[in-house]
Amino acid sequence: MRLLDWLVFLLWLVSLVSYGLYRGRGSNTVSQYLLAGKSMPWYAMGLSILATQASAITFISTTGQGYVDGMRFAQFYFGLPVAMVILSATAVPIFHRAKVYTAYEYLEYRFDSKTRALTSGIFLIQRGLAAGIGLYAPAVALSAVMGWSDRWITVVIGALVVLYVTTGGIKALTWADVQQMSMIFVALVVSLVVALRALPEQVSFFDALHLAGAAGRLNIVDLHFDPSSRYNVWSGLIGGAFLALAYFGCDQSQVQRYLTGKSIAQSRLSLIFNASVKIPMQLFILFIGAMVFVLSLFVREPMIFHPVEAARAAQTQDWPSAKTGYERAFEARRSAAYELTKQQTPQAVALFRKAQKDFDTQRQQGLGIVARLHGGERFDDTNYIFLSFVKKFLPVGLVGLLIGVIFSASMGSTSGEINSLATVSVVDIYGRYIAPNRDDKHYLIASRFLTVFWGAFAVAFATFGARGFGALIERVNIVGSLFYGGMLGVFVLAFFFKRVAGTAAFWGVLAGEAAIFWAARFSSISFLWYNVIGCVVVVVTALIITSLMPNAEVAKTKAVNA
Repeated sequence: MRLLDWLVFLLWLVSLVSYGLYRGRGSNTVSQYLLAGKSMPWYAMGLSILATQASAITFISTTGQGYVDGMRFAQFYFGLPVAMVILSATAVPIFHRAKVYTAYEYLEYRFDSKTRALTSGIFLIQRGLAAGIGLYAPAVALSAVMGWSDRWITVVIGALVVLYVTTGGIKALTWADVQQMSMIFVALVVSLVVALRALPEQVSFFDALHLAGAAGRLNIVDLHFDPSSRYNVWSGLIGGAFLALAYFGCDQSQVQRYLTGKSIAQSRLSLIFNASVKIPMQLFILFIGAMVFVLSLFVREPMIFHPVEAARAAQTQDWPSAKTGYERAFEARRSAAYELTKQQTPQAVALFRKAQKDFDTQRQQGLGIVARLHGGERFDDTNYIFLSFVKKFLPVGLVGLLIGVIFSASMGSTSGEINSLATVSVVDIYGRYIAPNRDDKHYLIASRFLTVFWGAFAVAFATFGARGFGALIERVNIVGSLFYGGMLGVFVLAFFFKRVAGTAAFWGVLAGEAAIFWAARFSSISFLWYNVIGCVVVVVTALIITSLMPNAEVAKTKAVNA
């Protein structure tokens, strides 16, 4: 980046953190610090929920996904609107009326303390891991553009997040997320405009659409039912709905957002807003990736997008022949692409697809060189594609702005995670078992201390423990899916099966988690179905145990529910 880019980058970060600190002032009680005093309007909650999902991984990995695999990843979110409607009718009013700080606090009212502790522990494990991955993923990619060590980027992001979240609590991060999402929308539009304007003059927008379609980059919907396929309509509608139900209904990082609402109606509106915006936003991001792919048909991109690995590969004996084959395949594909814009015949489409296949084969040879340098481990540079585009095509100043937005997107998602981790730690563990019945000031100090602790944990895990987690956008969702099914199952029991008692729910969760890890280890089923499996096993196991339970415990549960 040039001097102007650095100035814009720093100005954006300073303004974001300053705005968060300004809006977070007055968070001097536990209620203000953890729930913003239940004062948030629907649009602020909605944008904050969206920002927690729209992390740096969304920019870096989803655009790359659109580039290499097309737009079918959008099917992952097809079940989200259904989940939002269900949660608006169930979880939102139940949690609000229970006047809880965390979703797991409600489980003790409904079941018992051991079920609450188990579910809280599951959340802390999975969200703690996810926070580290969420920090590590963009740091590695940004290091290639910014010239910083990925460890330094991780530390800087973590320090900035801890600064404004520790000071201003959830109010600070929510209003910072509003500013962040506004700039994300601007950055997405700018990226698409730049990609389209960089196309050759003779290639129209409709030509670009036709080329993307011929290359399979506009393949949004796959109607084939295949449990091992991650992205088809059925895994998206069913598995995606279960994942969204668990994420937005059981994950404190999301539940805490709509617990800050002024009213049940405001919280419902925040979820409906997400139901309306999320899929179009993902389609737009994937479409940017598809248009960057079309641009690469005419403007040669590097064979390997990771600049450091490309430099290492260039020193090997196999590189000259691989590079020559790659350049030849690029010229053949470019000629076929130009021909397809002139005459859109079946023959021209077939020629273009053959040229694309040959090009992919040549690029895989380059990736294979890097894989051999890493001892045969598969190498994937998808996460560097969008950053390469930003660095090459955006004008000075806008490069700094886009990098700043990606950088701060990592801050936005991480801030929500460490805030929710601190909340669960204080409310469900510390205040319940370690230091009960203390005054409000004591728990406020504990909340701030645990915010710093979880921020440090995320940085440490990102620095030393997340390096083997590989591809970004999928890995984050895979980690969540290992735990969400069990969590979703226990809340289904709490909301809809009034006869089930705490012991049955507790063992149901353990059985559900065991089933998920068995499926992950011994089957080829897509991770989206883990949520379905876990939820079903929890419910079935709990119902079986309830049928065998002494009548006294069932009667006690009925009395509590009454």
